[in-house]
Amino acid sequence: VADFEWVMWFTSFRNIIIFALSGHVLFAKICSMTVPQHRAVMYMIYGLLAVLGSMGLVYLMIILSHCLLLYSVALAKQKWLCYVAGLCCLASFKVEPFGSWQSGFVTGAFDLQDVLFYGGCTFSIMRCMSFALESSEKKEGIYSIFDLLKYNFYLPFFFFGPVMTFDQFHAQVSTRELRRKDDEMKNIRVNALLHVGAIVAVDIFFHFFYILTLPSDLKFVNRLSDWSLAGLAYSNLVYDWVKAAVMFGVINTIARLDHLDPPQPPKCITMLYIFAETHFDRGINDWLCKYVYDHIGENHDNILKELVASITTFAITTLWLGPCQVVYIWSLVNCFGLNFELWVQKFFQLGPFAKLEAKLSGAMSRRIRAAFGAVNFWAIVLYNILALNSLEFALLVTKRLLVMGFPVSTLSIWFITYCGVQLIKERERMLAIEEEAKGDKAKVE
Repeated sequence: VADFEWVMWFTSFRNIIIFALSGHVLFAKICSMTVPQHRAVMYMIYGLLAVLGSMGLVYLMIILSHCLLLYSVALAKQKWLCYVAGLCCLASFKVEPFGSWQSGFVTGAFDLQDVLFYGGCTFSIMRCMSFALESSEKKEGIYSIFDLLKYNFYLPFFFFGPVMTFDQFHAQVSTRELRRKDDEMKNIRVNALLHVGAIVAVDIFFHFFYILTLPSDLKFVNRLSDWSLAGLAYSNLVYDWVKAAVMFGVINTIARLDHLDPPQPPKCITMLYIFAETHFDRGINDWLCKYVYDHIGENHDNILKELVASITTFAITTLWLGPCQVVYIWSLVNCFGLNFELWVQKFFQLGPFAKLEAKLSGAMSRRIRAAFGAVNFWAIVLYNILALNSLEFALLVTKRLLVMGFPVSTLSIWFITYCGVQLIKERERMLAIEEEAKGDKAKVE
């Protein structure tokens, strides 16, 4: 039942979004050809009309009221006031009874109304906070409310992100000369075809693989072998990554057609063995890093500041996701994982360990790091299936893989993961060498 409901939801989501974005693509192309200097205004008008047509006048008024409130706060040019006002606005959608009270103003009902309501509202708050914080740093004057509306009502980003910080968006849409890089259109076409294929694959995947239903049946899951259970846990993260990659990939392709450079889709889950890179929405991650994590942690050399920065970041993330027991646990364990990773790194940078690693060959150093990376990978899997499934399923997987499956299943799964991390690290090393060679070639030219 859960998989069938998700398939129906995904199909409705796909049809509505493709219809709205297709209109935007046609509209944006006409605008960029006829009035390129005013294309941001045209995007805003289309976005306002699309939001009005899909969600109604009351919803639009709710969004505009929050925009006006945060614009008014930005006039004071006080960062702390922008944070307080922005987080209070975000809490008004994520904390009951305020969220239900605001959603109650929206009349009518259709399948995706709740998703579009909370998606549009919460992403709007993040964008308005970015606008307010950037305005606070502006040396002379303040950006106009017209700039805020152009930024917030760019339709491809409105309901589902990614969040592109105001300074980047404003600089890119203000460019009058619209030029494409070599082979840029070819890359856009290739990405568009890949995402069409991915959408078809996702449809097939959701119709025939019951990865959402199985974890809820603990009696059945208990009968699975350790390997099957590990595969099911990993598949759930792959499912979430595919969903995010398809959604952000389609949106980013359209944004690139509009001469924007949006945040990239999430890094493949198979390549995540470091907590610092674990994010399924790079836009939100960039926002949190710029305005919270890097702002408090500064150069990230002080462990105490780093701890405060990470706790604050995950506290805001908890509010963003919606406070509840599972989100609290998810935030706690991921915050611990991020800080523990930092503590271990700092510990092994001490004199005796640094000298010991300097004596090792590059290959041996990578093997040792890969051994820790394999442990990290399964910690990331176990921590994040909390948010995707349930606490009971996460505890069952942990018990089976670390306690009941020890030593045969535990060590064999760890060894295979270790080999995978080694391959990933080697690929990253080769890519780094290629990038360095390209940089050297560019300097010579």
